[in-house]
Amino acid sequence: MTVVEFSAILVALAFAVLVGYLVPVLIQVRKTVAESEQLLSKMNADLPALVGELRSMSQNLNDLTDQARGGVEHAAVLLHAVGEVGESVQQVHNVMRGSSGTLLTNVASMVAGFKAATHVVRERMKHEGEPHNGG
Repeated sequence: MTVVEFSAILVALAFAVLVGYLVPVLIQVRKTVAESEQLLSKMNADLPALVGELRSMSQNLNDLTDQARGGVEHAAVLLHAVGEVGESVQQVHNVMRGSSGTLLTNVASMVAGFKAATHVVRERMKHEGEPHNGG
């Protein structure tokens, strides 16, 4: 047996060992690639529905925000009107307490209070026809 023959046998043996180790690795890589393909196909099927649901949820959140903004504006108008009534009542109280109690002063105070109250009621009735909370 010559050195060339011995080298050829050694190379063939090394090649057989290399193939013996590579075959299980290649089988595992093939399984991994197949599972990856299944995962990607499932994601391609599920992703459009998920994106659609996210868009719908975002739209609902925007609608709720608009309704909340409208509700806050409506409440601000109501609280402003209540504040005006409170100021009118305070003015009537101050007039009643500080006045000499004449009939004319009492009537003027009552008219001012009645006027403020009717103003608030009219404003409230005017806003009753409008949709509440932006909806």
